Amino acid sequence: MLSCIAVIALGVALRQIDRVHFARHRPRSASSAQLVALYRERANNITPVLLLVGQWVQIVGWWMLAPHGVLGAMITALAVAVHVRHLQEISHFAVHGVLVRSKRLNLLLAEVFAHHPMAFMPAEVRQRRHVRDHHPNATLDTDPNLAELRQAGLRPGVTGSRFAAALAFPLTPRGMRATSASITDNLKCASASWTRILAPATVVGGAYLTGGHTAVLCGVLLPRLVLYPQLAWLSLVNEHTWFDPDPRTGPSAWVEAGRCLRLYPTRRTLAYVAALTWLPYGDLHHYAHSAHPAIRWNYLPALERHLAAPHFTPRALLFGPDSVARRHRTALTPLEPPTTTAPSIATPR
Repeated sequence: MLSCIAVIALGVALRQIDRVHFARHRPRSASSAQLVALYRERANNITPVLLLVGQWVQIVGWWMLAPHGVLGAMITALAVAVHVRHLQEISHFAVHGVLVRSKRLNLLLAEVFAHHPMAFMPAEVRQRRHVRDHHPNATLDTDPNLAELRQAGLRPGVTGSRFAAALAFPLTPRGMRATSASITDNLKCASASWTRILAPATVVGGAYLTGGHTAVLCGVLLPRLVLYPQLAWLSLVNEHTWFDPDPRTGPSAWVEAGRCLRLYPTRRTLAYVAALTWLPYGDLHHYAHSAHPAIRWNYLPALERHLAAPHFTPRALLFGPDSVARRHRTALTPLEPPTTTAPSIATPR
């Protein structure tokens, strides 16, 4: 058990090197131009690699914990799912070109540490889909993310039970089939090579050598196929007011303020937990990221304080009158047409 803790602590320490490096002299509030200049001054190719290595060192530590009883296996499954979510979000910033100084190294690191071992789509495909297709068209019919939400059942007129099932789509049989099909497609895509099959196989082999069958089941399969997809899905649901945006024209921040939301603006504890788990590395500040995608996650809180608030700042995700789920449900529920009473015709005398 002590060895598990030591390995996990080492991973945490490696991750903090990048955080501390970019946190030095960071302003509390600043414009996008100031923050871009600060990032360019701090950008390097070393601390981000240590950040990614630290994520995998922690994963190995959790694999070591997996065989230590049912509780150890459950903690491993949840922890590794969170780390996969973190790897996805770090690679998201690599796709935007703001993980490391070298432009080519951004996509290479995304592939080596996230896309290959986790059987994500090729980084170049994700870059095209996310940067070119999603960002300029968020909440519009041409947005591929909106298409995903519709395919999961989030459509106008959806019933209450189907709406609830859509929020937990990756946990449903149809959602699990979709996840498996996506992984298969990623391994067989046109740009696939033997490395795309070897990398996930190496992850499975490493888990088995570290923690046996339990580590494979609870440290690889369950997190990747079930738990991580649900965390990523809730993040997607939480990004925009998908079904009732406020169409705007003008500066990017003004446009994005009309179609983005900011969860937990006043609930600091929930915001902190979300940032550590399912909304990591700036995903809690998706509005600021949408307004200025070229800013690294370290500086999004400072940018957010500089911007006006988006048009929707919910205090809850799933429950409550001002929750994200309630707003989506209301937007997808068609208004009842007003009933009209036919005028009475007086009977002539």
